[in-house]
Amino acid sequence: MPREKAGSGWIHDNGLSIALLSLFALSVIGHFFAGWGAENQERLQHGEAALGGVQFLTGGQFLSTLFENWESEFLQMWAYVMLTAYLFQRGSPESKDPEGGNPQDRDPKLDEGKPDAPWPVRAGGPLRVLYAHSLGLAMLILFMASFVLHLINSVRHQNEDARAHGQPIETLWSHLTGHEFWFESFQNWQSEFLSTGLLVILAIHLREKGSPESKPVSHPHSETGV
Repeated sequence: MPREKAGSGWIHDNGLSIALLSLFALSVIGHFFAGWGAENQERLQHGEAALGGVQFLTGGQFLSTLFENWESEFLQMWAYVMLTAYLFQRGSPESKDPEGGNPQDRDPKLDEGKPDAPWPVRAGGPLRVLYAHSLGLAMLILFMASFVLHLINSVRHQNEDARAHGQPIETLWSHLTGHEFWFESFQNWQSEFLSTGLLVILAIHLREKGSPESKPVSHPHSETGV
């Protein structure tokens, strides 16, 4: 007979995703209003007409900065998923045990007969192989999509400014091979890798009671995982 879960309910069981998606929505709204205000303040200082909300929302500047940030986040998560599959950090709960015996490494073929296994595992063949790498593939696809959208809207923003000042228009290729686009990208990428690397290292010695990103408070520093 299944054990009753204390406090069980849809909101209780999905509180983490609800909180994060709510914070995401609030941040996008704040990003829009702050960016719109800053852009119109700058335009008024230069004697230019203010932009309407929809005009700013669909313009190159807002969309470029939006996807620029998404791009770095999805790159970080893709790299994290892939690197933790093959590399280790002894003592960190963010790493598999270097000594082996990790359930993540179990061959899914051994569980294809289990009735509660995900259907691609039971189906076997290419579907099982694809499913075995589906998280990394999803993060990679999201990164690539964000990268392309950042590029498209970055060159849009560049050309909007160029038209306003009577300067030459850039092509997608010239913008991709220029300095500005990569300056936008690398300034975000470096912060993502730094924060993730620090989490991996600091979690060896520091704790946060109740968090699955931390080892139990009393566990030794040398222990990997929980």
